[in-house]
Amino acid sequence: MGDAWIALALTLKVAAWATALNLVLGIAIAHAMARWAFPGRDVVDALLTLPMVMPPTVLGYYLLVLIGSRGPLGAWLLQHFGIRLVFTWQAAVIAAMVVSFPLVFKSARAAFETVDPQLEEAARVLGLGEPALFFRVSLPLAWRGILAGLLLSFARALGEFGATLMVAGSIPGKTQTLSIAVYEAVQAGQDDAAGFLVAVTSIACMAVLLAAGRLVPGRVAPRS
Repeated sequence: MGDAWIALALTLKVAAWATALNLVLGIAIAHAMARWAFPGRDVVDALLTLPMVMPPTVLGYYLLVLIGSRGPLGAWLLQHFGIRLVFTWQAAVIAAMVVSFPLVFKSARAAFETVDPQLEEAARVLGLGEPALFFRVSLPLAWRGILAGLLLSFARALGEFGATLMVAGSIPGKTQTLSIAVYEAVQAGQDDAAGFLVAVTSIACMAVLLAAGRLVPGRVAPRS
């Protein structure tokens, strides 16, 4: 079971990094989309949400074209910095980040849109600049929705398979995450190892979903 714990540790590291990157990018982009009106905003919103509905293997192919050694970003990194992303744990982070980004983006945007614009306008009248307004008014009022999105993003990153396999492969101890380890164990007929990995993954995802549900509880209909 030693390999299982290594895969668990790698999966947690990948999911944590992907969620941290989505925290920065998702909040910034969601706030801009919630507050600024510009031509083509619906198209941008659709593009940002596309990874939620696109097959992971197709998304993995796009990423492979982008960050591969002959891709525009991958070739540039290799030529200028000697960095090769494909078949590394960093590639797994990129795949998990892209796949789970819509969960943060949609939740954060919805949370920012529920903030009363009059409160923000009152803060401006009192002399707050835009950075202070964001951190002292908008973000505190939207934090529950944002945190719920981050937890869901983390859970999605834990279970990412298709895109990760395309760009990071299945190298034990290096890029083999829990979901990939389950697939490899089943293919090898290692039922005990597969069952253990499935149980660990299921428990982790259920815990995250329960935590997210407590942050954004459903409304209870009033009794007549």
